[in-house]
Amino acid sequence: MRREENELLTRTGPGTPGGDLLRRYWQPVFLSAELKPDRPESIEILGEKLVLFRDETGAPGLMDILCPHRCADLSFGRIEDGGLRCLYHGWLFDRHGRCLDQPAEPPDSKYKDEIRQTAYPCVEAAGAVFAYMGPGEPPPFPKFHFMEAPEAHVFQNKIFHACNYLQGNEGNMDPSHLSFLHANSLPRGGKAASEGELHKVVHRAIFDDTRPSLQVEKTRYGIRIYAERKKAEGRKLVRITNFVFPNFGFFSGEDQRYGEGGYSVHWHVPINDTSHWRFDFCYHSREKLDKEHMLMRITQELDENHVPYRQASNRYMQDREQMKGKSYAGMGAYFAAHDLYAVESAGPIHDRTREHLGQADVAIVASRRMLLDAMKNLQDGKALPFTLETPQDNRFNDILVISAEMGETDDPRQFCRKVIESGDFHAIK
Repeated sequence: MRREENELLTRTGPGTPGGDLLRRYWQPVFLSAELKPDRPESIEILGEKLVLFRDETGAPGLMDILCPHRCADLSFGRIEDGGLRCLYHGWLFDRHGRCLDQPAEPPDSKYKDEIRQTAYPCVEAAGAVFAYMGPGEPPPFPKFHFMEAPEAHVFQNKIFHACNYLQGNEGNMDPSHLSFLHANSLPRGGKAASEGELHKVVHRAIFDDTRPSLQVEKTRYGIRIYAERKKAEGRKLVRITNFVFPNFGFFSGEDQRYGEGGYSVHWHVPINDTSHWRFDFCYHSREKLDKEHMLMRITQELDENHVPYRQASNRYMQDREQMKGKSYAGMGAYFAAHDLYAVESAGPIHDRTREHLGQADVAIVASRRMLLDAMKNLQDGKALPFTLETPQDNRFNDILVISAEMGETDDPRQFCRKVIESGDFHAIK
């Protein structure tokens, strides 16, 4: 990779090609449960300092944090009278950025009608607040299955990463690292014996065959990734995961407690160029999730601000004794902690000119090319990937997350097509 390409891929602030591209898509910016009715939040997303708040109706609003009058911080403001009121001179803004009141101006002044604060449309789904930070009318909000699932069937969390968003995102497209970094994090079984057995079969194949055969297939939403591993004589395990353009992935998660019909989503959203949030969504189409169990594991690893206890400053609490049999990485059993080490240790912004990529990196190469091509298309006024132009486009039965045992000569692409054509999206493992 050339240095200038690395710059394009990693810079996401206002006015950068990468930032302009990410702003054309809806992005998660906060967890709904943490946005209180009476407390505006100061946040940073894509290098912009913003204030997020709920108005008196409970609807979320996202605006530039500085009042356009004298640039006081609006996150200290009062939520009242249909919007957010600045403490300095009382200017009041609704969640659309309209100025509703300027109490220090003359009673007959129309000046407030000339003022418009930068504001971004918001939607709440899957327990998170999403925002569109691009120009013009926002695109249709994507109706992924987890976005519209009942509350009991989706769990959400976020994890702070002290590195560029792309480093975390590319980890989702790297099936071969599972055989090493996460090895010896033994399966915990499931709600039923069959589900526990599926979990063990998947893990055994991942850890026994460290050289998966990888194929990538370009799709309307991004890239489908096929990883084939030998299981037994004449048999193979095929794991299908997905890169969804521009910055998240669908795959079978660490906690495969529920068997068929579930998946995890990791959505990497830049705070700025050297840090990002990984928003996690765990979903199951039929089973109610054991949220108490999930939350217990998270609170053991993250503080109340979603910052990991394991970090570079304490060498991710690596235990060399643990490495002798319990854990390949010596960093406990929580996969996210292993991934933090892998993506943060390359530095705040990974210098990709130093890489020596191999066949195992085919999906990463394909995703980088897709991002670079899209930036060029945006600059040239051409169509972007993953646009939702019709209601049919906003149905996602073709995003499959599958772990399936097949014959050695079976074609996983053909298998995938049959599942899509059947319309039985729930036939996933």
